Amino acid sequence: MTITSWGWNSYFAAFWQGGDWKNAAPARVIAQQRKFWRVAGDFGECWAGASGKLRLAADEGADWPAVGDWVVVELHGPDSAAVIQEVLPRRTKFVRKTPGKKMHEQVIAANVDTALLVSALGGDFNPRRVERYLVQCWESGARPVIVLNKADACASPREKAAEMERVALGASVCVVSAKTGEGFGELEEFLRPEQTLVLLGSSGVGKSTIANRLMGQAVQEVQPVRESDGKGRHTTTARELFVVPGGALLMDTPGLREMQLWDAEDGVAQTFGDIDALAAQCRFGDCCHEREPGCAVQAALDAGTLDAARLENRRKLLREQEFLRRKVNPQAQSEYQEQWKLLHRAHRQKYQQREKDGGKR
Repeated sequence: MTITSWGWNSYFAAFWQGGDWKNAAPARVIAQQRKFWRVAGDFGECWAGASGKLRLAADEGADWPAVGDWVVVELHGPDSAAVIQEVLPRRTKFVRKTPGKKMHEQVIAANVDTALLVSALGGDFNPRRVERYLVQCWESGARPVIVLNKADACASPREKAAEMERVALGASVCVVSAKTGEGFGELEEFLRPEQTLVLLGSSGVGKSTIANRLMGQAVQEVQPVRESDGKGRHTTTARELFVVPGGALLMDTPGLREMQLWDAEDGVAQTFGDIDALAAQCRFGDCCHEREPGCAVQAALDAGTLDAARLENRRKLLREQEFLRRKVNPQAQSEYQEQWKLLHRAHRQKYQQREKDGGKR
């Protein structure tokens, strides 16, 4: 395969031509194992390690290679591992906050054209979780496609699809069964040569089974979900980029038990564009959409045209973004604390004045 077959295009070529890399070649990261990466290019495939310069830069916050990245590699012959010198700027990236308390960005997939957001039709069906994935997907720059899997095990798949379409806002919704092959004709429309797709979703939704069917062979281990709670087990333990028959590139990822957003305010705005459009019609520009007079959002809730759970999920995601901003940006935290001090002072003065007035409001 050539680098064009791996997704190389004019975007990456422009950065390559602007660099000064002697004895180096462009390559795509197609797999990762600990501190080594599998890279592919015009030279074929090989394993590569990180250069000392790249390790030092990564310690200072620079990009660490992720599956899907295009990198600059030095080749040292068939019996020696190549060396990654630098990561080329990403065209798109799907990220999340690292699990736990650390405030760092984790790149899940790089340079993706289409993200297949997989959700199971069954007891774990959850539009709110899909909204979270949509937020980060729109932020990434990739095109989202919602894939509702396990149609064979659902009594009303089309009703569930209609419910999901109400939150999709421009994203395609495909109903499939990885077990029987139902609906895969719709997915194949996105499998274009040299285009990169990634499968994203929680454990047990059937990502690996979908990957195996699209590949036409078993490339990923598959295990049944637990009967006790219907939740899945991790079968995919690493990210890897496969070449689908026909020339598309497919990345499978481990199931995400935790999907905390990272720097995704624009993604929130795009995912909840319908609520923002309603908010623009409110009487007051600083309306909190509680019980203010002339609130168009509350009017939509009362009319049943807006789901209260969707509005609450938007609020929750915005709170997460504000919390993250304060944690990452000390100045934002200082401004936030000052705002609270002013607010508390105003309330304290209000109640002190009330006491002076004899308890009258």
